Amino acid sequence: MLGGEPQSREELIDELRAAQSNGLLAADTLAMIEGALRVTDLRVADVMIPRAQMVSIPLDATYDDIRAVVIESGHSRFPVHGEDRDEIVGILLAKDLLKVPACDHGRFALGPMLRPAVLIPESKRLNLLLTEFRASRNHMAIVVDEYGGVAGLITIEDVLEQIVGDIDDEHDADDATVVHIQPDGDGWKVSALTPISEFNARFDCQFSDEDYDTVGGLVTATAGYVPETGETIEIGGFRFQVAQADDRRVHMFTLASAS
Repeated sequence: MLGGEPQSREELIDELRAAQSNGLLAADTLAMIEGALRVTDLRVADVMIPRAQMVSIPLDATYDDIRAVVIESGHSRFPVHGEDRDEIVGILLAKDLLKVPACDHGRFALGPMLRPAVLIPESKRLNLLLTEFRASRNHMAIVVDEYGGVAGLITIEDVLEQIVGDIDDEHDADDATVVHIQPDGDGWKVSALTPISEFNARFDCQFSDEDYDTVGGLVTATAGYVPETGETIEIGGFRFQVAQADDRRVHMFTLASAS
């Protein structure tokens, strides 16, 4: 199929693309092969969910509070932290909540049902992490920075998506219907999940997306904490007022030019 011996990865990919053009490989097969090759060059920091977007649960949360978080987020696994959000004490599986009898909801204790948390550095290569996920049967790892603080999290799905493309489930929004930025009277409504690149293109500005991927991550990092509904943060000539937020993250901003 290759018609020779490629001397580099680039030559190998060129040969594979030629094979696909000649009908020897399906397009989706070629995409997965290229994804598998690309994974060897990526590190955890390249694809992890940043700390500002993590949905975590405090250790002292009540059953009803946890249930509300599970329903709202649609996730199946949740990091659980102590008083300090950098103190990850374990991982909660949503399915374990189903084992709690209704009569025990009032005296519910989260600690005994936690699974151990796996901590990994931002620099870890994705191919090595995938091997560890398969060997340990873990599906989630907590990413820590060079100072030992929580930088984000990564799941086995995040790694596999680099190979096979986006994996949608019933809780994923339809990208075709997502509108991150929309007019609101004399200003704008801006989703906290708006990619910084999209914000820059819409408002002709130059916010860096080197450290943060989303507007919510940028604003939260600038504030140094999760701002509450009604708070205003000014960045680079823009006034971001929090329109919707909970104690874990911001959901929506209203935007106006700073005076």
